[in-house]
Amino acid sequence: MSEQSGSTSNSSRVGTPRSVVVYGDPEGFAQKILIGPHRLVADEPTEMGGTDEGPTPYDLLLAALGTCTSMTTALYARRKSWALEGVTTRLRHSRIHAIDCGECETKEGKIDRIELNVEFAGQLTNEQRSKLLEIARKCPIHRTLTSEVDIRMRAEWKRHADSA
Repeated sequence: MSEQSGSTSNSSRVGTPRSVVVYGDPEGFAQKILIGPHRLVADEPTEMGGTDEGPTPYDLLLAALGTCTSMTTALYARRKSWALEGVTTRLRHSRIHAIDCGECETKEGKIDRIELNVEFAGQLTNEQRSKLLEIARKCPIHRTLTSEVDIRMRAEWKRHADSA
């Protein structure tokens, strides 16, 4: 549930986000991911030409949103001393025709759709459930995905993969 500007759980120091490093070779899709002390692998399924060594990039994106949603709502419930016993999120990504989305601004071509179902377990009132759903929409990853994002990309060139 960390934001890049004020991360506590994703950094060695408060307010300092960790770098994410991803690398792979040009032979396939499998990528090694380094995040602080953590090591992950991303890949594509075999039917897409990968070796299925890990989740796809979209799986990781959905996992980030689901995790942040769960963490954010659980934290809120803890602070309110509500009887929340657990949060489960189930997510699915798809591409749909923009014309099929009545509430979307884009009306031509295709758009990305993320379906996010949140299940709250515990003795909660209807008002508490409604508030948790409202809070779920405020998780930092949800806000990032639904806001304007400025990705600044630059390239660095090396003669050989093993050169410094």
